[in-house]
Amino acid sequence: MEKIILRNQDIPDIADLDVYERHGGYNALKKALKEMTPAQVTDAVKASGLKGRGGAGFPTGLKWSFLPKDIFPRYLAVNADESEPGTFKDREIMEKNPQQFIEGVILSSYAIQCNHAFIYIRGEYPGAAKILEQTIAAAKQRGYVGEKILGSDYNLEITVHRGAGAYICGEETAMLESLEGKLGMPRVKPPFPAVVGLYGKPTVINNVETLTNVPPIVDKGADWYKTIGTEKSPGPKVFCVSGHVNRPGNYEAPLGSITLRDLIFGAEFAQGVRGGKRVKGILTAGASAPMLAEQHLDTKLDYESVAAAGSILGSASVIVLDEDTDIPWATQKMAQFFMHESCGKCTPCREGTYWLYILMERLNAGKGSARDIEMLATVSNQILGRTLCPLGEFATSPILGTLKWFKPEFEAKLARNENP
Repeated sequence: MEKIILRNQDIPDIADLDVYERHGGYNALKKALKEMTPAQVTDAVKASGLKGRGGAGFPTGLKWSFLPKDIFPRYLAVNADESEPGTFKDREIMEKNPQQFIEGVILSSYAIQCNHAFIYIRGEYPGAAKILEQTIAAAKQRGYVGEKILGSDYNLEITVHRGAGAYICGEETAMLESLEGKLGMPRVKPPFPAVVGLYGKPTVINNVETLTNVPPIVDKGADWYKTIGTEKSPGPKVFCVSGHVNRPGNYEAPLGSITLRDLIFGAEFAQGVRGGKRVKGILTAGASAPMLAEQHLDTKLDYESVAAAGSILGSASVIVLDEDTDIPWATQKMAQFFMHESCGKCTPCREGTYWLYILMERLNAGKGSARDIEMLATVSNQILGRTLCPLGEFATSPILGTLKWFKPEFEAKLARNENP
């Protein structure tokens, strides 16, 4: 299919403003400012069925409509803090197709009647941050950003804010705290950001890939967009593939049009497992998703099908583990990651992630017991539903997912223990 999000793979130098304009760039913005009210742009995105591509999969237009009436100023905060293991799609968009992303930021800001948008970018992306700053400056010089955009009454400033490497700031309210100069920790909800967000004002938070979908929706219409993907999961999706595959990378395909098998083994995608080995485990949304097994290879890649298989599509960061992978060892590494990245605000998360790591370390060292395997599930269940943000629940995913499909490997670790 012709690329909609990763247009750089089809059009050389699409990051250049002149090239982008020659291929229809900013036509959607011109259309919106001349022919559409902010409410009509919101309705178009709502009608398209676009779901958030950052992980939650919440309907984008519906989120915009939650803003309370007549409370200003209001803000758009773009989540570009791409820190989930195995996720690197937003980086390619920002580095290779930044104009379309920025046009999406402008259109979305117009739709919610925001006059100042903030892009919170991962601290480890200095190159992408510089490209965005240059892209915004070029757009401003051309009249797409700033005061009286394209001769209209609409004004917008865009600020790029660099994070400092904290995974927790990918959580929307922790990101807002960080933007305000505070320690990046999640807020108690309610109130939700749509009501009390950045600087205490109504705020919409969207992901980079999500906003990059907005220009083609406005330009070509919601009906066109719904011809791509499935009825419940419309549109294209960028899948990040890494791990034990021959060709890791970002691949764009309509939601529901391919399966995990297609993505991993397809000639136009990852081209199989290295060394011709079999697939053992699959993480569909980085470390945050329950692991799937070889029997799930024919699962279609849309939000509903992956959920039915027992995992989540999330940001679609697919990590492939081959038949030689020590699953308990990999689980320990993921547990260590969440222990390190927990902000410590919630006791169940702060203490629970520590004990999940300690239990996994003990099992892998051959010093565990059958009771420790039971305790892994017990600690996980004591975290679930008891934290301010999803990090604690994400930390339980690699534990519960691997225990479901690979419990014999955990039990095999006990064989080395003389006193199980």
